[in-house]
Amino acid sequence: MQDLDASWLQSNVLKLVPDTASRNKTVSKCVLRTGSSILSTLAFATILLESEKGRRCDTCFRLSSNERPLRRCSGCGSYWYCDAQCQAFQWRTHHKRMCKVYNSYIGSLAYQALPEHEKLDSLLLSHTLAQMSLWRDPYAFQDSSPSAVLLSLIPSPGHIPKPPAVCPISPIPPSGLLGEIYSRFGNNNFTIHSHLTTIGHGIFPFASRLFNHSCVPNAAAKYTLSPGEFVTMEIVALRDIQPDEEICLPYLDPALLQSRQQILELSYGFKCDCSACNFLSSIGKLPELPKDSSELMLLARQLRDFVGVHDNLGPELPDKPIELTPPTLYCVLQEEYLSSLSATFSEASHEGQHELAMDSGMTLLAWYILVYPPNYPQIGMHVLELAKTAWNARICSADFSGDDNQTSEEQVRVLVALARQLLSVYGPEGDEVGPLQEIETLAKLLEDD
Repeated sequence: MQDLDASWLQSNVLKLVPDTASRNKTVSKCVLRTGSSILSTLAFATILLESEKGRRCDTCFRLSSNERPLRRCSGCGSYWYCDAQCQAFQWRTHHKRMCKVYNSYIGSLAYQALPEHEKLDSLLLSHTLAQMSLWRDPYAFQDSSPSAVLLSLIPSPGHIPKPPAVCPISPIPPSGLLGEIYSRFGNNNFTIHSHLTTIGHGIFPFASRLFNHSCVPNAAAKYTLSPGEFVTMEIVALRDIQPDEEICLPYLDPALLQSRQQILELSYGFKCDCSACNFLSSIGKLPELPKDSSELMLLARQLRDFVGVHDNLGPELPDKPIELTPPTLYCVLQEEYLSSLSATFSEASHEGQHELAMDSGMTLLAWYILVYPPNYPQIGMHVLELAKTAWNARICSADFSGDDNQTSEEQVRVLVALARQLLSVYGPEGDEVGPLQEIETLAKLLEDD
């Protein structure tokens, strides 16, 4: 399908302009302040992870609760809804076409033979085609509609595998349409998350069309779960964005320092030339990590000192771009260092080894500051985990009085304030009860102590 003009973009703050490297880029028309909403767009189609089926509404993705128990579709018995509004919405949108044939399809040899990730693609494709079949003129694309924007997206690079089998849809889709849609899945669909934990996948054509990638993004996507409609994606500014500045999202976790270029080339067909990637390319092969535990401890101390993360944090986190990393610390950019550090912090926190947890957690914070841009939500989530660990360490301390207790209380207060400051930029996301509520709970515990 030919590219569309920009008439579909109705925005007071965004404009789509030509770009020599990536067809187009989206720039700001005005100053966008930190934490401001840049774009809000409904999903065209979604699918829950299999692990979330029966726990969440298949339409809006909200969690089941005592006050809001899920109701099962009386037809297929395989879709769940939080209320009649969500059930009616999905019935009108696509389930009407799938309800009677769904169970026979997922029990078929064709479906059962698919790998797990292709099963999700198969069902998301089925939802998409069923929705198109219910249009007044089935499968007829209207200019500037989300479906037209979907087919204007650049297909995945290289060889595109044969589409997976889909649920039988009547009327039958036109020849070639299934392949056209599937060719745009791998490099355009989004993972939907609640509090940064993946709960499903979604098609958001406008967001896919508008935003290019950067490993040092100035914006991030979050998701709103509202009754009676599909999930909404909201793009949030992570810092002040100036007029005519390009707005970029991360297509991958920026923490994938060693593997991201290969993934970007294979899945998206480009090589990233952001400042962080150019720096990593200039280093070449990263040095190996030391094996000796005392050397690793020294390395962690050097990393914290370089970034400026000390036991007594101030009211603002330091800002240390990855490009300033000295050669003596190149080895910490190995992805295995992050994996090991994260595992140590998590295990120590859960097992009550608070001193080890705080030590490894502070080192991990330094690593996050080095790799992620300021206000990136993963930094805020980690600071909240540090605050909870510091609180647990304080209440479990044998000496719950004196100067040490006052110091530990101040440490918790600082961490809580930093977590609030960081996560307020990103704002509420996903399920109703989340990190911002946890922050206020900790703050209340400090007040009452």
